[in-house]
Amino acid sequence: MTRSEDLFARALRVIPGGVNSPVRAYAAVGGTPRFLARGLGSRVWDADGVERIDYVQSWGAMILGHAHPGVVEAVARAAELGSSFGAPTEAEVLIAERISASVPSIEKVRLVSSGTEAAMTAVRLARGATGRRVVVKLAGCYHGHSDSLLVDAGSGVATFGIPGTPGVTEGAAADTAVVAFNDPGRLEELFHARGDEIACVIAEPVAANMGVVPPVPGFLEGLRTLCDRHGALLVLDEVITGFRLGPGGAQVRFGVRPDLTCLGKVIGGGLPMGALGGRAALMDSLAPAGPVYQAGTLSGNPVAVAAGLATLEALAEDPPYGRLEALAVRLCRGLDGAARDAGVPLSINREGSLFSAFFSPVPVTDYRSARAQDTAAFARFFHGARGINLPPSAFEAWFLSAAHTEADVDATVEAARAGFRAAGSRG
Repeated sequence: MTRSEDLFARALRVIPGGVNSPVRAYAAVGGTPRFLARGLGSRVWDADGVERIDYVQSWGAMILGHAHPGVVEAVARAAELGSSFGAPTEAEVLIAERISASVPSIEKVRLVSSGTEAAMTAVRLARGATGRRVVVKLAGCYHGHSDSLLVDAGSGVATFGIPGTPGVTEGAAADTAVVAFNDPGRLEELFHARGDEIACVIAEPVAANMGVVPPVPGFLEGLRTLCDRHGALLVLDEVITGFRLGPGGAQVRFGVRPDLTCLGKVIGGGLPMGALGGRAALMDSLAPAGPVYQAGTLSGNPVAVAAGLATLEALAEDPPYGRLEALAVRLCRGLDGAARDAGVPLSINREGSLFSAFFSPVPVTDYRSARAQDTAAFARFFHGARGINLPPSAFEAWFLSAAHTEADVDATVEAARAGFRAAGSRG
């Protein structure tokens, strides 16, 4: 028995499903989850000492790579001074100022402890500010596991094929209207019918939880126009894309200014942190400045803020975005060629350094086409591509870090060749 197998058997006795977040259970690909023991730069080592090139990178949070020296030093320094106070600190002001300076739509920021919490707060704030109840979300986009946003969600909900979930009441779901991603016509119909009920549209500007699906030209601009026309707010969930597609995120890349922005992942530098930001007048509706309540004991945790600040400072001092995109282009071309050589249908979507490889003979443009891919082929690929650590689901993005090299990419393409041979075999 391997160390991972032993740990998983023990975990099953004391943790539901043996994991603390569902996709980690490997249910979509089969086999035993790899229990990781260490990470450094572009690499991770599991509990059995096996080294792999990592394309999970804590689901995109580790944009600088694992155990970046500057982040490690900042965390250690902050922890020595006290790990939590439940009181304001100077570092909270510093990171809020840096976020506001980087993202033009953000004038004020509220720090929270996760992306889920940021999205949940955004919806509450939108309802409180507009006096309306209906939230529009796009099928396949994932905004965390709060009740009203789990309808037709991506990420683990897509991985496990769960259309809804017990515990979410009909009332909560009834206030959520779902429209296909990249379907401006259906959105316009919905606003025409219910525009005066809609508090906000919440969207991933680049969908990354049904696999990566970029917006078609004009789609995000159309969202902005519809919201303005009908008095609704536009919320962009940039938990994944924020500081990943550039300092200003996807909204700067596509030139669309939202009312509210959700952040997470990169801004925490690998520690639990999220944020909600937007126009000052709107953000001042949050307590204690306004009547919309939100609170959190660990919001602005000094250790998490230190990790986030160190990460954002490193990104500003030596921006990696051009190099990350060049590596992503190189890797996607290599994967495409290896799949062709193996006779395996593959459709690759990429936006900047964010990408996914769909086992599909046709382009993937929305949740429906993402779900039509051959997930069994992905599972065979996952296990056949040895030496690389991939997301254990066909509905997740692959993440590069600034620590990845061209040599890593070339080694990954070679490993992928064996994976594609396995994917094409049903024996």
